[in-house]
Amino acid sequence: MALPVDMAVRPALSRLCARCSISVARQNGPSNRLLQSAQQRLLHGRSSHIRQTQGSRQSILRPGNNTSADARRLVSGFPQPSFTSSRNGPEEPPKRVLAEDDLFHSFTNSPIPEIRRRAAFMRQNAYCPHPDHHSTRLPESASGQAVSATGNLPPAHVDFECPDCGIPVYCSKEHWQDDYEAHLEICDTLRQINEDDHDLRSGRFFPEFEYAGPQMEESLVNMTNWDTLLYTRGFNAINDDRSMRQATRLLTYPLTIGSILHELSPYGIQKGGRLTLEGLKSFSALRYTMHPPKSGGGSDVKGLRLEAPPVRLFILGARAESSLPRDVWVQLAHLFPMSRFHLIFIGPESMANRDDEFPLPPRTPANPFGAVAEDRVWPTMKISTIVDYYHTIHKAGHFYPYDPYFDCFVMFHPGLGHPASSHEWEETVPLLLETKAPVIVTGYTQYDMERDIDWVNKKAAGEFDILMEPGENTFRSLRWDLNDMDPQDISAGNWGVWAFRGKRYEATRKDVE
Repeated sequence: MALPVDMAVRPALSRLCARCSISVARQNGPSNRLLQSAQQRLLHGRSSHIRQTQGSRQSILRPGNNTSADARRLVSGFPQPSFTSSRNGPEEPPKRVLAEDDLFHSFTNSPIPEIRRRAAFMRQNAYCPHPDHHSTRLPESASGQAVSATGNLPPAHVDFECPDCGIPVYCSKEHWQDDYEAHLEICDTLRQINEDDHDLRSGRFFPEFEYAGPQMEESLVNMTNWDTLLYTRGFNAINDDRSMRQATRLLTYPLTIGSILHELSPYGIQKGGRLTLEGLKSFSALRYTMHPPKSGGGSDVKGLRLEAPPVRLFILGARAESSLPRDVWVQLAHLFPMSRFHLIFIGPESMANRDDEFPLPPRTPANPFGAVAEDRVWPTMKISTIVDYYHTIHKAGHFYPYDPYFDCFVMFHPGLGHPASSHEWEETVPLLLETKAPVIVTGYTQYDMERDIDWVNKKAAGEFDILMEPGENTFRSLRWDLNDMDPQDISAGNWGVWAFRGKRYEATRKDVE
């Protein structure tokens, strides 16, 4: 619940911009410091209510500081709202750059400067996939693994743009024509990516980024698919496929977690439900905490009741998900209105491209890891961000002890089995198994997910239990993303999901005669 004083100042805040509130606070002194601090908190929490997006967040590398070509995973990013104000009057909406029926443009001749820079980057780093060239990188997909380079030509960068998808895909028109049948398999998807990227930067309003508020207790959510969930959650109707793709690109992160932990989860122990018996044990413990019984409490003094500690969700190897608008993560709190959450983003790149928003605090004895805490995201949600490796924090005992009723680990596209990033997880995974808490892992593609599972089997064989069988995520992103280092590598955010946990050795007693 919001404090009464916050309820009193919110109407005023809605009519004041950031500069005006700071100016008023300076004139009136300490009496308006609360107004200033509340206004700053409001600015950080209203990102999804700004329908206009200008540009997108830059793509973020894999965990760690490895900048090799194989370690880069450059995909089209997230919309980044801009908060600007005018001293002389209300803010004027930016002019629309592209019309709804004018979204297809070649990357090289795009009216969007950012997309033209992407085309130049691809020409400098991506290689022609024609089999006449020597292979230059490890494959990022099963199809790439099946193709063997038998030619004698040296590697060549892409330069020719397919007229149907508008993306540089081959080094020459001759190679594009010769390998046209293989390109047809992804051409339509590449064109869709092209139009979605231009739509994101077209200057239009985005009503799909207006999110639903708290869920009524009498109304249950239906997690069968995206349509039923958005309808039962009270979202505005999204009747356009492109708008649906843009909305799910962001919502896939909180709803992937919520769909697994919720008591109405689409995953079960029935045939094809993918949940194992060990998974039922682990997730039932979390559901017991996240769906507590009615306590009879209230907002007055007589209604005070003891509350359980917040559920801690450790998002390891955090990159782009740590910079999502906070209203996106608040959707997780709306799914569990009776529970409290503490989201902890951990990773060396968890604050990438956010230095202007949240400068890193110094490391002090009171804050040994320089955590950035956002304590007013929602009355039942707190977010902390730590720029460090998890195994360093674990060995220091910073979050000890761990409780399977209150703790859960999540790794979005960690690249456990990727040759360029697997070494960064060798110390972390054994420590995760020690906690006996569930670990939810997602993957870009089927190949990426299977590669991660094989790596865990190789490094910790016999030491973990599968909680959820690997498979396609019900709430994956419906929008496809393009790897700028390899245009043939197409993926979807959180396409697949699986879960594991450290094996529990339960003692059995035997009567000795």
